[in-house]
Amino acid sequence: MHVGNLCRDMTVSRVAEIERLHHSTVKDLDKLYMRRQVELAGPPSPRAIGVDEISIRKGHKYRVIVSDLDRRRPIWVGGEGRKEKDLDEFFEFIGKTKSERIKLAAMDMWKAFRKSTLKNAPDALIIYDKFHIMSHLSKALDQVRREEYKRLSGKDRSYIKGQRYTLLSNKENLDLDGRRALKKLLAANSRLNTAYLLKETFGQLWDYKTARGARAFFERWKDSLKWKRLKPYVKFAAMVERHWDGIVSYCHPDNKVSLGLVEGVNNKIRVIQRKAYGYRDEEYLKLKIIASFLPPLPKNAKINPHESA
Repeated sequence: MHVGNLCRDMTVSRVAEIERLHHSTVKDLDKLYMRRQVELAGPPSPRAIGVDEISIRKGHKYRVIVSDLDRRRPIWVGGEGRKEKDLDEFFEFIGKTKSERIKLAAMDMWKAFRKSTLKNAPDALIIYDKFHIMSHLSKALDQVRREEYKRLSGKDRSYIKGQRYTLLSNKENLDLDGRRALKKLLAANSRLNTAYLLKETFGQLWDYKTARGARAFFERWKDSLKWKRLKPYVKFAAMVERHWDGIVSYCHPDNKVSLGLVEGVNNKIRVIQRKAYGYRDEEYLKLKIIASFLPPLPKNAKINPHESA
């Protein structure tokens, strides 16, 4: 109990140093603690899921991560990549009956995830994740930035050089110097200014409560692209059009699940990986991801010390 509690906030190496235990002993004790956390949480039976993938090491090595959006925590990490068969493993894990009870599934626009979900959870409404869609728009903005950098020279180019982070970051995340640099950049380049404002405006789409209102907004946004020489944005608009049903699904009041949870889970996983929590031990990494979102064990919790680690 003591070691498991420490490992919730500290690295294995640090706990081993403080408690004068071997590194592997600390990790084995932490596994016992986390398995008990998962056991007490009970088997998952989600109504709404979020589906994403995480990179576990270089070379395009991915694992699928599924979160319960109502309970706001990951419930499964697995597969061997990001194919249809990899997400199929999750539905096998929870079983046919629970799979068919799923009503909402938030994901990016990856075809394999959609196919697996529609096959295994036929009553689930697909909702495309706002943060993945906005990341596509950020890439379009970055493409406009690169085009302007190539087109310009001298002083006009100097305003753009080295400002990629400033342009693509959320304004509230910039410090005072960053905001000043952004203001200077947008004042110096009207095309980038237009692209930036269009990106900021597009986020309002998810505020609409009716499909009709969302569609009217999107049509106005598309119309504002005319004569703007923003080819990457035109491509983005076409992509949104192709996936419109999965985007507009979110507008219904019953579908207002926490789309930000999936992004938050990924951010926390990146912190876990940076701390090197048994990174080469994949079972340990999976346990750490799931248990990190569970409450600590109560003081009266029973842990079997003879359970295999």
